[in-house]
Amino acid sequence: MATDFPIVKRRSEQKKETPAATDTLVGSVRQGLLDQAAELSRLATRLDNSFSLAVTTILAAKGRVAVIGVGKSGIVGRKIASTMSSTGTPAVFVNAAEARHGDLGMITRDDVVVLISYSGETEEITHLFPHLAALEVPLIAIVGCTTSSLATVADVVLDVGVESETCPLGLAPTTSTLTTLAMGDALAVALMRERGFGVDDFRRTHPGGALGRKLGARVKDVMHGPPLPVVSPGDTVGRSLATMSDGRMGLLLVQSGHRLVGLVTDGDLRRAMLRDGDIRDVCVAEIMTRNPATISEDAPVAEAEARMRTLKLKALIVINAEGRVSGVIEIFDGHGVRR
Repeated sequence: MATDFPIVKRRSEQKKETPAATDTLVGSVRQGLLDQAAELSRLATRLDNSFSLAVTTILAAKGRVAVIGVGKSGIVGRKIASTMSSTGTPAVFVNAAEARHGDLGMITRDDVVVLISYSGETEEITHLFPHLAALEVPLIAIVGCTTSSLATVADVVLDVGVESETCPLGLAPTTSTLTTLAMGDALAVALMRERGFGVDDFRRTHPGGALGRKLGARVKDVMHGPPLPVVSPGDTVGRSLATMSDGRMGLLLVQSGHRLVGLVTDGDLRRAMLRDGDIRDVCVAEIMTRNPATISEDAPVAEAEARMRTLKLKALIVINAEGRVSGVIEIFDGHGVRR
């Protein structure tokens, strides 16, 4: 039976790209990413007091942050509003086109408005100027042109302009959406710091999903418990190696009775061997780290991970309410807690 549908070749029959063509493609993409990274660096260097004013303006508002945009700017604006809401700054996204048909009622006199338009001349945005002026709300503009209509009427102007788009035609919003999103994230993070938004607050706003499970878990829920690789300060390295091997954590907990006095890691052993050669008869007290980092077994897992990354550690010793060692919590491949 005849058919008008084209015959699709099987994968094995399709012409494979030559290494040269692949190198050209990867090279062009790599350059595009480097160009975008350069634009982010430029954005950071020209950040000025306008950013601080934007943060203080938002903090002073009694109501929410209303983020207004349309098109690509609207998509970015929706993400910015979502990030703010989840990190301690109540925010709502308002589509600029829908605002003229009733959604303007989402904005009150207690709010602060963030308007996003790269050109600063977006018609759906400029039509809102008189209505927002009547509400007498502070206006923060995120624009790519600081002489645009939007920049002129705004109380605070945040410049996210780029020299060029990554799009080969230089037309599709690509790099400019990246700088706009970065500016929105920067606002959200700065507001988090100013509000003192911490792990407990984050847990409250993220009760579900993987984040919720991670934040809801306590160190004691995921730590390695007894039996633990424990040795005494007077034990020799030679006698302690089997204990470290059996523990499968690459460390030794050094205790005097029930009191933690030190920690020996496989890194400590390697460094000692490179320095002193044969250390099998050396007491672990001579190579251990005194006063090792610890964490309460009731602390959130997220707090443990954050502390390990800050201190550049792969493990923390877990202490119970009586001050005794109850376990060890590890980071696995730097991506999360080993369970």
